[in-house]
Amino acid sequence: MHAMTRPAPCSPCPAPFNMARYVLAAGAESPDKSALQILRATGAERWSYARLIAAVRGTGTGLLRAGLKPGDRVLLRLGNTVDFPVAYLGAIAAGLVPVPSSTQLTTPEITRIAQDIAPAVVLAAEGVALPDHPAPVVMQTALHAMQELAPCDWHMGSPDRPGYIIYTSGSGGSPRAVVHAHRAIWARRMMWEGWYGLTQEDRMLHAGAFNWTYTLGTGLMDPWAIGATALIPEPGAPLGLMLKRFDATIFAAVPGVYRQLLKDGRKLDLPRLRHGLSAGEKLPDVTRSAWRDATGCEIYEALGMSECSTFVSSSPGRPAAPGVAGYPQAGRLLAVLGEDGQPVARGEAGVLAVHQDDPGLMLGYLGPDGPKLPLRGAWFETGDCVIMAEDESITYIGRHDDMMNAGGFRVSPLEVERALAQHPEIHEIACTEVTVREGVSVIAAFYTADAPLEDAALMEYAAGQLARYKQPRLYRHCDSLPRSANGKLSRRALRAAFEEMS
Repeated sequence: MHAMTRPAPCSPCPAPFNMARYVLAAGAESPDKSALQILRATGAERWSYARLIAAVRGTGTGLLRAGLKPGDRVLLRLGNTVDFPVAYLGAIAAGLVPVPSSTQLTTPEITRIAQDIAPAVVLAAEGVALPDHPAPVVMQTALHAMQELAPCDWHMGSPDRPGYIIYTSGSGGSPRAVVHAHRAIWARRMMWEGWYGLTQEDRMLHAGAFNWTYTLGTGLMDPWAIGATALIPEPGAPLGLMLKRFDATIFAAVPGVYRQLLKDGRKLDLPRLRHGLSAGEKLPDVTRSAWRDATGCEIYEALGMSECSTFVSSSPGRPAAPGVAGYPQAGRLLAVLGEDGQPVARGEAGVLAVHQDDPGLMLGYLGPDGPKLPLRGAWFETGDCVIMAEDESITYIGRHDDMMNAGGFRVSPLEVERALAQHPEIHEIACTEVTVREGVSVIAAFYTADAPLEDAALMEYAAGQLARYKQPRLYRHCDSLPRSANGKLSRRALRAAFEEMS
C-alpha cells in the first residue's frame, strides 16, 4: 500500500468569509465570558469577549480612517502585549493583511522584510527596531486610542483571498514571506480533535509571547474560535504556579519550557490540567516521561510548519506510541514521496508532502507577481523525512535539508553563515545544529581564521547582525571545513564530528 492518506472530505470553508469575524463569533455568543487572562504573580488582567471584540473592531475602524484600504499590508512591530493580537485581528477585520514580525529582528533584517512586502503602514512599540522604509509609523499609544472607536464592518470576501503573511526561514538562506488565505483558520479546526482535544470549557495556557506565531495560533486564535479561555503568562511569571492558580486545563509550550519546569525534579501539583501540547521541535522521550512522572499528565506532540500549520499529531483521542510523531489529522491529504516524486510504499522513508488542495496550505511564497506555490506534481514537499506505517502513523527521521531549529524557530544555516562571513577575520564559516546534551541542541558556528577568535567578540558581532534566536551559541575554530567529493560543504560531517567528540 502506498504511503498516502485517503481522508474523508472536510466541510468547506463558508463564503463569504472573514477570518477575524470567524475567530470571534463563538465568543460573541457569550460576551461576558473571559476570552483572555494575562497572568501575573499578583493576579490577572481579564478581557471579556465583549471587550476583545470591541477593541478589535475599533482598531479596524482606526486603520481605515488612517487611509488604509482592503488589501494593504500592515507590518506589526509590536512587543509581547495584548495590543499585538488586537492589532492583528483588527487589520484582518478591516480587510487588511497583517505581517507579524519578531521584535528581536535587527534594523537590517526588518528593512529587508519591508522591502519585500511594501507595507502601507508600520504599527510599532517604543524601542523596537524599525525598517528603513518610507511607510508611515503608527505608535502603540495611537493604537490604544483606536480600540475605543466605533466598530468597523467585517470585510467579507472570498475565503481564498490573502488574509495574513508570516515569515519563515527558507532553505535558500533568506526569510520567505508565506501568504496565507483567510480559509487557513477554518482548516485549523482539524486540530481541535486531531491534536488539542479542545472544548469550549477549556482554559488553554500558552507559555509563549503574544507576538510569536505559535502563541498566536495555538494559544489565542484556536481557543477563541471555539469560545474557550486563553491564558498568557507575563514574562517572568512562575509557570508552575500560574498553571495551578489559574486552573489551566491544557498547557502548550516548546520542549525547552517543559525541561525548565522539570529541572528541580519535584512533583507538580496541577489538579485541573488534563494534558500538555508540544510543537516547534522534536520532544525528547526523556522529557515526555519526566513530565508524566511529575504531573500524571501526557504531552501530545504535533508536526507542522509555517506553510501549513500542523498536520500530523497525537491527541487524547489517538495517542501515539513511543517514537511516533503522530497521525495525519482527519481531513489532511498527505503522502510520503520518494526521489521520483511518487508515494513510496508504507514502511519506507521519504519526504512528507501536503496535497495542493489542503485547505490549510499557504497560497504561496510572496513574489513580485503575487504568491507562488512551489509544487512537485500536486504536492508541496515539507522537507521532513518520515516513515508512514501501515496504520498511517508517522515516524519523524529528520530534515531532508540542513535547516536548523532554534527553540521552535526554523533557521537557515545559509542566512547565519552569510551574516557572519562578513566578519573581517573569518575566512570560511559553516553553521549547523548540534546536540550538547540529551534533548538539548543549539546552533553552532565552525569557522576558519588565522587564529582562534574570542567567543565573546563573535557573539557581539552576531548580535549586531542577527535576531537573538538566529545567533550561534557555540563557536569552534577549525583548520578546515569538511567537504564532499564534489566540493560541497558538509554540515552533516561537522555535526557528526562534534557530537562524536562531545
